[in-house]
Order: sequence, then C-alpha cells, then structure tokens
Amino acid sequence: MTAQARVAAIDCGTNSIRLLIASRGADGSLIDHDRRLELVRLGEGVDATGRFSPAALERTFAACDQYAAVIRELGAGRIRFVATSAARDVSNRDEFTAGVRARLGIDPEVIPGAEEAALSFAGAMAGVEVSDEPAMVIDCGGGSTELVLGRSGADGPVIEAADSLNVGSVRLRERFLHDDPPTAGQIRAARELVRQMLDGSAVDVSRAATVIGVAGTLTSLSAIHQGLKVYDREKVHASRLTTDEIHRVAEVLLASTVDQAEAMGPLQRRRAEVICAGGLIVEEIAARMGADEIIISESDILDGIAAGMLDD
Repeated sequence: MTAQARVAAIDCGTNSIRLLIASRGADGSLIDHDRRLELVRLGEGVDATGRFSPAALERTFAACDQYAAVIRELGAGRIRFVATSAARDVSNRDEFTAGVRARLGIDPEVIPGAEEAALSFAGAMAGVEVSDEPAMVIDCGGGSTELVLGRSGADGPVIEAADSLNVGSVRLRERFLHDDPPTAGQIRAARELVRQMLDGSAVDVSRAATVIGVAGTLTSLSAIHQGLKVYDREKVHASRLTTDEIHRVAEVLLASTVDQAEAMGPLQRRRAEVICAGGLIVEEIAARMGADEIIISESDILDGIAAGMLDD
C-alpha cells in the first residue's frame, strides 16, 4: 500500500459509530482526512432483550449510509468495520451484518475483547508521549470497558495484561441508574458491580505508572472539567485529569439530571443520558490507580485500526 493510499476505519460500539479516513505521511505519521462520530445507541436495550431493536438498527444503518458517501467521496480504497461489545451479545447479529454489507460492501467484524483492547492500546500509545511505564489504557465504552497494561517495544507496544469488563456507560445506566438523577441506592448497586469486576480483573490497575484514557466517556469528562461549550479536539487531546478532579466531576454528574449534564458541556443528548454511569466507572478505576492522573488521548482504537490496514 502506497504512502498516499487512503483507508477507512469504522468503530461501531454500543453508543457510537465512528469513522476515520486516513493515510500515511512521508514521515510515517497518520494523516486524518476525515474523522466523525454519530451517537446511534446501537446497544439500546440489548442488556435486557439480547437483541438489537429495529429503531437502533435504523439509526445505525442511516449512519452507515452517510459514511459510505464520505468514503466514496474521499476515495478510501479499503474499509474495515469493527463492531465491539453490543454486537457480541445479540441473537439477531445476522440482521446487523446484512444491513452493513448492503451499505458498505463489507461484513462487520465482531472482534473479541482482547483484540479491542490491543487496538485501543496501540492507538493510544501512538497518540501521547509516555515517560513512565508500564502504561495502562482505559477505554470506557457503552457496553464494555477495556483495560490494557503494557510497555513500548522495539516492534510496537507489548501488552502485559488486558481485560474487557462487561460493563460500560449504557449497560450500567440501563441496569441500575434508572432515575434522573439516580438515587443513592441505585448508585451503591452500580458501584458494587463495578468494584466486583475490578476485583476479578486480570489487570492490576495499581501497577500503572502512566494512565491514558481514550474514547467518548473520557474525552467528555475532560471537556466538562475544562468548561468547554464547543468541543475542541486540540484542547481535549493530551489534557490531564487528576484523581481528585475525576471524583469531583463524577459526583456532580451522578447528582445531576440528564438536562443538567447536557448543559455542562458539548455533549450530545445520547452521551448526556449515560455520562453519569461512565463517570462512575472511571471514578472507581481512578481510585485504584498507581498513577495520580489520567492523560486524555484523542488517538484510540480508530487510529489502531487504520494504522493496521496501512501497515498491512
């Protein structure tokens, strides 16, 4: 594949579907030609029903139609569509696969949590400078939360431990945090589940000398903390949240209604609906970290997918 060749990476999670069209620069760096996100909530109700709802599929397919047009316009020669947590758990996956194939000409790859973790780690490590190792990457999604501990290596990142916790912002909100704002009892039950999962995790988060946070929950927490009213990717990337700051933001979100959360920063409605749950998960992880802050990276699993295609 030439340095000028363009690829299209699509990451379809429980809450969002994202597109990156990229190529390699002369210096080997990744060049963005288009990067966009739609909050389609594909995993809405999956935790309870085990199926994608017709409305969620319709929203997701509409985004695929938009992405197909952008991919054609920008001339990306290869597409990889990666589906994560929600698509692992459903009984009507064939309907989802057929709809994606009809619009993009490829089948979505429903990747296991271990591969999702590896791609997130590679993308995050390429996006920020890490001085102290081992480093841990946190990717708090809608359906699952990936934790990856590793180091830099001569031939790329070396993963020492990884885990995909079966809890994310959408799943936790739907299962426990039913009121607006959630009650104290609901919050206690949600914390208990997250703590149990962290207790049994293959990743010892206390070992992390550097912690990198990627994807929508972490970038949204940073934007809220900074008081951004319009999302600014440059201000969010490489920003830092201390454990005390994470605690304060999470507690404010858990005490707020969805309307109040939406007004705090540049949050789309479907993000505002679940950000309190995402904040709780990150807060519980931060309480156990060996590091005293999280570095926020805009480089994540999308960048890992695109880099993999360009290097192949």
